[in-house]
Amino acid sequence: MMLIDPHTHSNESDGTDTPAQLMQGAARAGLAMVGLTDHDVTFGWEEAGAAVPETGVALLRGMEMSCAWEGITVHMLSYLHDPADPDLLAAARKTIDSRENRARIMVERISQDFPITWDDVLRYAPEDGAIGRPHIADALVAAGSFENRNQAFEYVLHPRGPYYYFHWAQDPVVAVQQIRAAGGVPVIAHPLARQRQRVLPMSVLADLVDAGLAGFETNHPDHTEADAQILRDLAAKHGIFITGSSDYHGTGKPNRLAQNTTPLEVIEEIERQGKLDIIRP
Repeated sequence: MMLIDPHTHSNESDGTDTPAQLMQGAARAGLAMVGLTDHDVTFGWEEAGAAVPETGVALLRGMEMSCAWEGITVHMLSYLHDPADPDLLAAARKTIDSRENRARIMVERISQDFPITWDDVLRYAPEDGAIGRPHIADALVAAGSFENRNQAFEYVLHPRGPYYYFHWAQDPVVAVQQIRAAGGVPVIAHPLARQRQRVLPMSVLADLVDAGLAGFETNHPDHTEADAQILRDLAAKHGIFITGSSDYHGTGKPNRLAQNTTPLEVIEEIERQGKLDIIRP
């Protein structure tokens, strides 16, 4: 059986592995294919693709697009889209700029109570990518305020906390439409991760399907089995596929490569619908 983990991150967004290190880690984990889906950027595709022959691991190219609906954060995976599509690029750039502004405001607030500065955060952020809460968390860990990212998120960076500030992100229905127009395949990431945040109403999930959503990410470390079953049932009702993934971030999260996987037939359907091909050894 081919092991395929279609949702992972590199240090081009908020992971800790370089794209090449991610590919090497995927090989060690026994994966036949891995999806690189950094937040709002595709900068890691070239380096990861160059590592395919060496590692023997196929590369599913993707991106995790930041979205929001009435104050609820939504993450939309886009697979095999045209990375030069102007509408997707414009939305991603607007999100990245807004996230940097949000990060500056949050660091200013946090620095009143914890020993971090903006320069501290920049040490952990990608040069051209989005600067986000994980990079603030890394600065807090380095300052000795917390043991790991999870603690920093729980006590300082959570949306319900006093330091939080919202950033602009695309409406998820519009995002699905833009991804389709760019030749991509939209799959909503961890839609029922209730411990992490508020989640979308079922009516909005149905609206996303009507807009062209291809699948639900169902088996995910942040989903309970009960919520995963809700998504399986909903996917069956709407005739769309389901995926499973690790949402690996390197040392930034405890998630392990191949922790959850996706069947080959689902990946083949993604490739059938997408504009690009999977890069194979």
